Amino acid sequence: MDDQNIIAALAALAQPTRLRTFRLLIEREPEGVPAGELARLVDVPQNTMSAHLATLSQAGLVRGERQSRSIIYRVDLDRFRAVMLYLLQDCCGGNASLCAPLISDLTPCCASQEDAQIR
Repeated sequence: MDDQNIIAALAALAQPTRLRTFRLLIEREPEGVPAGELARLVDVPQNTMSAHLATLSQAGLVRGERQSRSIIYRVDLDRFRAVMLYLLQDCCGGNASLCAPLISDLTPCCASQEDAQIR
């Protein structure tokens, strides 16, 4: 991933409605959310939501899939992972102990339901 792709992704998220939409879509993985429902949940007109979804799509952060008359939007988790890894690349200058708190903070949000039941 190059700097221009990262800048496009971060710029797409640097707007309150798009950030809220992206976070909502992450919460709804893997089912996704129809465009009309996204507009209702975020409380914006459908044409405004369409413009925001276009920006997020152009940045590669979300993708839409037509299902009958609806378009279901989902986060492109591979792209999101690539953005996060790019930002964390060379984290801590090779001193893993400096990254430990970050890894610790991220682990609970990503643990599966099965892992959570074991704990």
